[in-house]
Amino acid sequence: FITDGGMETTLIFENGLELAHFASFVLLDDQQGLEALRNYYASYLTLAHEQGVGIILDTPTWRANPDWGNRLGYSAADLEDVNRRGVALLEELRPETDEGPLLVISGCLGPRGDGYRVDAVMRPDEAERYHTPQIRTFADTSADLVTALTLTYADEAIGVVRAARNAGIPAVISFTVETDGRLPDGQSLGEAIEAVDEATDESAAYFMLNCAHPTHFESVLEGPWIGRLRGLRANASSKSHAELDEATELDSGDPLELATQYATLRSRNPHITVVGGCCGTDQRHIREICAVAVAS
Repeated sequence: FITDGGMETTLIFENGLELAHFASFVLLDDQQGLEALRNYYASYLTLAHEQGVGIILDTPTWRANPDWGNRLGYSAADLEDVNRRGVALLEELRPETDEGPLLVISGCLGPRGDGYRVDAVMRPDEAERYHTPQIRTFADTSADLVTALTLTYADEAIGVVRAARNAGIPAVISFTVETDGRLPDGQSLGEAIEAVDEATDESAAYFMLNCAHPTHFESVLEGPWIGRLRGLRANASSKSHAELDEATELDSGDPLELATQYATLRSRNPHITVVGGCCGTDQRHIREICAVAVAS
């Protein structure tokens, strides 16, 4: 399976849209925004069809949780509605025949705090309560699973998995790491994955890495936990989170170089079967990943 690339960076830097707080779910509220999202998703569905692969697409709801919604003027009822409409948009685009690519619809969650730093720290039980409304909303739609992207510490991930288990929907956990391959709170990737599995009886469907460059994590992909890591959504840029946070121009890196790095990682870790991109990546990167990393 492939995923899309960096939704928000594409919409901002390539499509010229303004997204306050990096929130793409606001585009669901007007016709122009809806059309931009439709075109964005449709381009990746076309790519998946051309390449003969399945595709997992996330709803544009990474920021559609209470804290970020409140900053943008959305009530709890507003957020429930927008999360439902995010799934409905992807359902509208789901191929009606077997001739199209297999589309898996993922209800997208983001961290309560910033995706680059550890803030708004919660215990697992607090995280479970916090994320439950959004997860229950997705579980009441046609979403196939939920994916929590850019998580920065294990306790929040534990809460997400528990909330999803209670709601009866599969959960994917995607951590981000710093340039040293460790989570922003300093814990190693392996320790974080093992902590989540131990606290949830391995209830997570699988784990992913996103919003980091392969050079940041390639040296840490080993250990008894490695088979639980099934997906990669790397950044195009090798810059650190701090550098990217201050950047005013998009660093899209080298699509072929990124794809070659993916190919190397997949040759060592054949269990990685979900590949896509994060910040700075677009169709060019995913096309090269299909040609180089998936084909190999």
